[in-house]
Amino acid sequence: MTQLDTIPGVARQTAEVIVSEIGIDMSRFPTADHLAAWAGVAPGSNESAGKRRSGKTRPGNKALRAALNQAAHGAAHTKNTYLAAQYRRLAARRGKKKAIVAVMHSILVISYHLIQRNEPYRELGGDYFDKQKPEATAKRLVKRLESLGFLVSLQSSLPVAV
Repeated sequence: MTQLDTIPGVARQTAEVIVSEIGIDMSRFPTADHLAAWAGVAPGSNESAGKRRSGKTRPGNKALRAALNQAAHGAAHTKNTYLAAQYRRLAARRGKKKAIVAVMHSILVISYHLIQRNEPYRELGGDYFDKQKPEATAKRLVKRLESLGFLVSLQSSLPVAV
């Protein structure tokens, strides 16, 4: 349970609720996705013949969902963390409520793996998504500056091997 305290947004009380609701024996859930579906924080998907219908989450464990919701709000407002970066990235595109549900899902999946592997949480950092595709990040930021009326020319600070 002390491993869960290391997740941003998860305090001792939230960790106690998570452990009391799902237990410490993860053999009940074959994968983290099964746990997320049981808890009611798995992303809904209802698409057929090119038509997208409601993707609402299933009703799940109310106590666990309430604790995860509180933890997700806390994690979304921490500085320089992966979960906060995930929240900001998704809230801009999908809205705040859907972003919170996504962070709830991430916290539960992280909790599943920490309990299963009995290891502490490793923070990926707030710039995790920028490091994944630096070219795409640069392109997005240049486009944003140009939309504000700036003329932008890029020069790489890295030496070029000849």
